[in-house]
Amino acid sequence: MTKISDYQSNDPIAWCPGCGNFGILNALKQALLELEIKPEDILIVSGIGQAAKLPHYLRCNTFNGLHGRTLPFASGAKIANHKLVVIAVGGDGDGYAEGGNHFIHAMRRNINITYLVHNNQIYGLTKGQASPTTEEEMVTGTTPSGVFIPPEKPLALAIASDCSFVARGFVGEQDHLIYLIKEAIKNEGFSFLDILQPCVSFNKVNTYQWYKDRVYKLEQDLYDPYNKINAFNKALEWGEKIPIGIIFKSHRKPYEDLTGLKDSVVLSERILEKDKLEQLYKEFY
Repeated sequence: MTKISDYQSNDPIAWCPGCGNFGILNALKQALLELEIKPEDILIVSGIGQAAKLPHYLRCNTFNGLHGRTLPFASGAKIANHKLVVIAVGGDGDGYAEGGNHFIHAMRRNINITYLVHNNQIYGLTKGQASPTTEEEMVTGTTPSGVFIPPEKPLALAIASDCSFVARGFVGEQDHLIYLIKEAIKNEGFSFLDILQPCVSFNKVNTYQWYKDRVYKLEQDLYDPYNKINAFNKALEWGEKIPIGIIFKSHRKPYEDLTGLKDSVVLSERILEKDKLEQLYKEFY
């Protein structure tokens, strides 16, 4: 039987004390435990950034790629071995700026991976410049007169892209976040979970208290995530009230079903036919 200690890494954690990433790491461990997924059956892919350090702090298969290139690596791994539970992690800069194009096309392909975005509305690793989700008028190292363009709206973009699972969580609501991570992993298709995660070092506006005064949970019995218009309106709701929960779901078939990949033999288990390989070498020599 899997225990929480099975996911424990010996790597020293380099996050700042109080960082919201700790809450995401703990929630992910608990979600994996409750789903009874063994460490050897998990692949966590990341790019560059504070959020991208998470795979080092969890015992599992790990691949670190380039900044903003998390999703292509995660997609390739899932196609090569569809038996793996593939989870991509990154920050709002990594995912919505450098990785914005990959984000759109991953949703379009609908490959069965889970994407956890640690959204602290700032670039944490590189000392606090404005990110795509930084609030207007916020003063940062790169915007001394304040941000003058509106923040990106990734949830609205995901719904417009007909993403099969769109949700938002908050690290200050641990039980709720565990539930959302579990639902994202169980969903068949591309699952996108934006996680509100305070940066205690560089974002002095969007603090734990700031979020606690604003977030509210969508009531599962009253809210229909399959209603696209209502979901779009919820995705745009920001300010005095911020909804968290499963905001949108689609009935789209995942990439694996459309391509027949789901029933194929994974690459590592295929029989290597040396005669055919030698023939290919001769043809292209």
